[in-house]
Amino acid sequence: MASATGLFEPPNEAIAKARTAGLEVLKPTPAEVERGYKLHAESIVMEPYGFAPRAALDGDAVRQAYEGGMSDGDLEELMDEMENTRFVTDQREREEFIAGWKASGVTCIVQNAGRESQDPLQLLRRLGYFTHAMDSMPEFLVRVTDPEDILTAKAANRGAMALSLNGVPLEQRWNSVPSEMGLLRTFFHLGVRMMHLTYNRRNMIGDGCGEPGDAGLSDFGRAVVAEMNRIGIIVDVAHSGWRTSLEAAKASSRPMVASHTACAALHSHFRGKPDEVIRAIVETGGFIGICAVGDFLGRTRNLTAMLDHIDYAVRKFGADHVAIATDYSYRSRFAGAEGRKIPARRRLHARWESLWPKRVTSNAAEQATMAWTNWPLFTVGLVQRGYSDTDIRKIIGGNAMRVAKAVFSSRVRTA
Repeated sequence: MASATGLFEPPNEAIAKARTAGLEVLKPTPAEVERGYKLHAESIVMEPYGFAPRAALDGDAVRQAYEGGMSDGDLEELMDEMENTRFVTDQREREEFIAGWKASGVTCIVQNAGRESQDPLQLLRRLGYFTHAMDSMPEFLVRVTDPEDILTAKAANRGAMALSLNGVPLEQRWNSVPSEMGLLRTFFHLGVRMMHLTYNRRNMIGDGCGEPGDAGLSDFGRAVVAEMNRIGIIVDVAHSGWRTSLEAAKASSRPMVASHTACAALHSHFRGKPDEVIRAIVETGGFIGICAVGDFLGRTRNLTAMLDHIDYAVRKFGADHVAIATDYSYRSRFAGAEGRKIPARRRLHARWESLWPKRVTSNAAEQATMAWTNWPLFTVGLVQRGYSDTDIRKIIGGNAMRVAKAVFSSRVRTA
C-alpha cells in the first residue's frame, strides 16, 4: 500500500514553511504522520466557519483607482471583490487558490459570505462574490445547499462551499416582527445556511461579545431564533455575548453552534465561551468550533494551544460536540508584492462593528503553526493526543455534517 505522507505535499515554499513550523511544534513520529494523513484524506473534513483561499490584489489597478480619486469606501469594496473573486479570471491566482485548498485537505468550508452587518445590501455584495466564484469554477467548486452536496464534492475530489453571514439580514423598518424577518427566507433561497445572531456590538437581536453589559437575547431575538429554526438556518453565537449565547441556546429547538471560539475556562477572553454556555449549546445537539486565533487561546498561541482547547472541550463535553474552525485563510503568495504597489491610506476611525478590546497579537511564527494549509497537521495532532479514528472523524468534520443534516436542507421549511 502506498504511503499517505505524500498526499498533502506542500505545493510551494510558503505552504512548506508553515508546514515545517507546525511539524516542529508537534514533533510527530512517522507513524503518527502516516495515520493522520491517511485519516485526513479519507474523511469528510468540514470547517464550520472559515474562508476560502484569498487572491492577491491587482496592485496596479487599485493604485490607479486611488490616484483617480476613488473614495475610501469604494476602494475597500474594490479590494474586497478582488480578494474574493480574482482567482476566477486570473490564471496565476486560480492556481494559487486550488493549490492552497488541496494542500489543506478540507472538503467543505462554511464560508463567511457577508459583512459584520444586518444591512441586506451590504450582505448581498459579498454574497455575490462567492456566488460568482462558485458559478464560474464548477470544475473545482461545489455549491452546498444540502449536506448531500458535500458528499458529492468529496467523491469528485472538489471543494465545497456552504454560505454563512456575520449578521441576520433585516429590513430595519420596524413595522412588525414578521416583516423584519422576511429576508431570512430570501437569503436562504440565495444559499445561506448559517447566520451570526450578533457580531461584537449590540443589535436588536441581542448583545455582542464586546458589549460590557451583556444584556442577553431580546424578545425580537427569540423570534429570530425560532424563525431560523423553522426555515433551516443554523444559529451561530460565536460573536455573541455569553448571556446572549446562553439564552439563544435555551430558545433554540434545533442544534446550534458557536462556530469559531475557544474555552474560556482555559483562557478568559471575551471571544471564548464559559462552560455554562458551552453546556447549553451542547444540550441543543450542537457543537463549538475551536478556532486558530492565537489571541483567544492563552499565553501559548500556537497549534499546541489549539489542541489543548480541543482536549478540554472533548473531556468536558464529549467528542460529539467539538469541531475545528480556524477563522483563517490561505493568502496568495503574491499578495505582499501586489499590496506594496498601493499607496498607504490613513484610517481615521475603527470600523463600527469592531469593538475589540486591546489585543495581544500573536507573533507570525506562532500563528504559522496553525496556518489554514496545515489542516492535515490538526488531524496528526489529534492522533498524537490519543484520539480514536472515530472521534477524530467527528472532530474534523463529522459533527459539523451531523448538525448540517439536522438543521438545513435544500428546501425552505414553511411550517
